[in-house]
Parts: sequence; C-alpha cells; structure tokens
Amino acid sequence: MINKRLNRDLLVLIKQEFKSPQAIEFEVSWLHDLLFEVEQVDNFVLAHEIIHLNRLKVLQSSFEIKKLLRIRSEQPFVFLSCKN
Repeated sequence: MINKRLNRDLLVLIKQEFKSPQAIEFEVSWLHDLLFEVEQVDNFVLAHEIIHLNRLKVLQSSFEIKKLLRIRSEQPFVFLSCKN
C-alpha cells in the first residue's frame, strides 16, 4: 500500500482567527487526503483527453494519455485538455 502520509509543505490561510488547533489540523489533514487522491495518475487520466489537431482526433484512451505524459515532448497542435 502507498504511504498516504508523505511529508508535504502546505500553506493554509484561514480567515477565522479563533479556530482551535484541532480544527486546523482536521482541515490540513482533509486537504492532504484530497490532494493525494487528485494527484493519482489514474484520476488525472480520467479527467483529461488529448486533442490531436494533426490527426483531427480526440483521444480519450488512458494508455494514449499516459504515453503522452511519459514522453514529455512538445508536439505542435497536440493539446491536453481537461474534460471539465
């Protein structure tokens, strides 16, 4: 199992100045768990697609998206787009 408790530096700005330390710790823990889930490659791939204007295609295959992320070479008119 992946260790969810990696060390991470977070700057959290809180508008209410009279929050208890336990409430602040709960919010930071919740934020860490949320970021851990969002940063997973599989979740990232589900939320994105490739718009390939050279081939006039929209690629939604997780394999194709992972391949594009691994290559890290910039190709003209190939875009990574968020489905939202």
